[in-house]
Amino acid sequence: MNITPVNFEDYDIRRVYDEKTETWYFSVVDIIRALLQQPDFQAARNYWKVLKIRLNKEGSESVTKCNRLKLEAADGEGRK
Repeated sequence: MNITPVNFEDYDIRRVYDEKTETWYFSVVDIIRALLQQPDFQAARNYWKVLKIRLNKEGSESVTKCNRLKLEAADGEGRK
């Protein structure tokens, strides 16, 4: 898999391209961070966590159990 971040309005969004399946995978937390213009990664992560819980309580099926990919963090470490 090829990890290539993309810049959207001064926010880096981590993404991975799987050549085998020809599919792009994006970091949802990075997208939320850019849309909310939130400078703090942890605040965006908490927002996503609360949003998933609320959507599940409402019966929304838009959030399914999905696998987390290891993406490179700001400090260079590979984390889920």
